[in-house]
Amino acid sequence: MPDHIRAARPPAAPLPEQPVTPPAFSREEDMAAYRDMLLIRRFEEKAGQLYGMGFIGGFCHLYIGQEAVVTGLTMAALPGDQVIATYRDHGQMLASGMDAGRVMAELMGRRSGYSKGKGGSMHMFSKEAGFFGGHGIVGASVPLGAGLAFANSYRGNGAVTWCYFGDGAANQGQVYEAFNMAELWRLPVVFVIENNRYAMGTAIERSSATTNLSQRGQSFAIPGWQVDGMDVRAVREAGRLASAWTRAGNGPFILEMMTYRYRGHSMSDPAKYRTKEEVAEMREHHDAITQVRVRLVEAGVGEDELKAVDKEVRAIVNAAAAFAQDDPEPDPGELTTDVLA
Repeated sequence: MPDHIRAARPPAAPLPEQPVTPPAFSREEDMAAYRDMLLIRRFEEKAGQLYGMGFIGGFCHLYIGQEAVVTGLTMAALPGDQVIATYRDHGQMLASGMDAGRVMAELMGRRSGYSKGKGGSMHMFSKEAGFFGGHGIVGASVPLGAGLAFANSYRGNGAVTWCYFGDGAANQGQVYEAFNMAELWRLPVVFVIENNRYAMGTAIERSSATTNLSQRGQSFAIPGWQVDGMDVRAVREAGRLASAWTRAGNGPFILEMMTYRYRGHSMSDPAKYRTKEEVAEMREHHDAITQVRVRLVEAGVGEDELKAVDKEVRAIVNAAAAFAQDDPEPDPGELTTDVLA
């Protein structure tokens, strides 16, 4: 390799050590995480209800069960960072600070939605919130996320791109093309693999020759960790360490979040490929929101205070649903606007 090329890519700094036990949250941090995760869950429950009533059409992929991943990583992010996600994206939208009413309006195809009612569940964006989709193509977020990170590197703005994709997308060829470029140019991107075990409906053991997805970047020299994606504390700490490392110019990092979705892949999926006992086990013993609730009770938070949080969150979600239902549909003339020809 010519000396000038070698000099352009100095060795990365030593990796931080992944903590065996994540640092404890303060009472305030637990309360904030509890509220944010509960908002996502109540929003998704309402979206599922409205889908069943016919108010939401097309595809709809719910995030119920995976709330700790985006909540913890948002706690680790800094202002100016960007998020790009898959089609299971409502949680990322809410965590990014997007308005629940406008998100719900987009789900219903209404004119006040973030994509003027033309994107639906999978395709809405907010440049102001640093949220760049919502993408229906499996694995599409990865090369696009690398592109966002390239822009940040070029501008030297210190921002990190949080690029989400699933265990099913981890077998896509475009993912590895993006990995190669991301490491070659030492791009400031954290690749977040939300491993919910079943992709579209096939267990990872039946679809992947190697199931430790955090190691999928090894041939490109991209480091990776497996993280308990049901523990918001573990998620935040892993996100904090990984993003600090890549923000310092060391290149990309892979975080495989071991998580679980309670609902089917989409609203049309009965999820018969797993047992009811398995789902019940996850809900009863590993639920991310319940874990935080138990810690809050142990810290002296009363039942009335916890009920008040739930009441506040339900009010936000109900107001969002009412706003979306009352919002008019787009003018037919919108069919020909915002179209690149």
